[in-house]
Amino acid sequence: MRTVFWEDNQLKMIDQRVLPARFEIIAYSDHRSVANAIRDMVVRGAPAIGAAAAFGLALAGYESASSSSRELIADLQAASATLKAARPTAVNLAWAIDRIMGIAAKKKEERNADGLRQLILEEAQRIADEDVEINKRMAEHGAALIDDGDTIIHHCNTGALATVDWGTALGVIRTAHEQGKKIHVLVDETRPRLQGARLTAWELEQYGIPYEIISDNMSGYFLKAGKAQKVFFGADRVAANGDVANKIGTYMLSLAAHDNGVPAYSVVPTSTVDLSLAHGGLIPIEERDATEVYGFRESRWAPEGVAVRNPAFDVTPAELVTALITEKGVVHAPNAAQILALFQDSKK
Repeated sequence: MRTVFWEDNQLKMIDQRVLPARFEIIAYSDHRSVANAIRDMVVRGAPAIGAAAAFGLALAGYESASSSSRELIADLQAASATLKAARPTAVNLAWAIDRIMGIAAKKKEERNADGLRQLILEEAQRIADEDVEINKRMAEHGAALIDDGDTIIHHCNTGALATVDWGTALGVIRTAHEQGKKIHVLVDETRPRLQGARLTAWELEQYGIPYEIISDNMSGYFLKAGKAQKVFFGADRVAANGDVANKIGTYMLSLAAHDNGVPAYSVVPTSTVDLSLAHGGLIPIEERDATEVYGFRESRWAPEGVAVRNPAFDVTPAELVTALITEKGVVHAPNAAQILALFQDSKK
């Protein structure tokens, strides 16, 4: 089953907030509800967010009562702003919206409003389908970097739940396992929302991959002791120079890996690379609600009235990233020239 899919004229998504205790699917019929779902992390992971936003825009088209293509475009532009504001760091969201709006703008003279609505839905479905194929190509490239017997530290959740299907970094690990490599995964819990302990562990259970959960601050110990040979994580945005914005804690993990000579790989589709930003310092970092830090669900452990900071992401400098693994190939020691060449080669 896909994480994000269109069925019965609705967008349906696995509710990632309640896993692993419950498996639930929620249906959405309007774009504002989709924006709220993205903001509240019903769906999360840059590729999954992009696909959800694309289908959200399709819903906005059907919500609009406009009878002309030009009026429909105006309604879609307003819906685009609502969807883009839901998660500003994940560049796939804006990428998917801009891709669809660009196509709609080109075709508005050729199609009536209903034709344009159908076109938008078809493009949203195409984005979702492409994501699965891209994930599988990344997985093949990345699995070649995993050796039989490796223990891998994995940060956050980057599996099928973070994408439409298959996964980015966890998709690489899954492919290596299916190739017959005997691997073991140290799953850091990934505070404050515990995506590792809740979601990655749940996915590894489904795949039958051996794993153990560790707290985020244990990674340095295992790296220093020589008990981990690789580090894998995803990305929510990559700047033009190779700096990687990812779930908070990635920077500290990469520092520890670099200090101990352990390769750290970021698995990322090229749609997550933002060539408009020269370096990671320009990437907007989302600050989330304090409740995520002082407690979890019904539990609270901090004093009442406590002050909290909760940046959802940090930026890992390119020099700490051993390689970017993309659907177009592996970029070792990423820098601006290599990343630009990756995009230029794809145009030939």
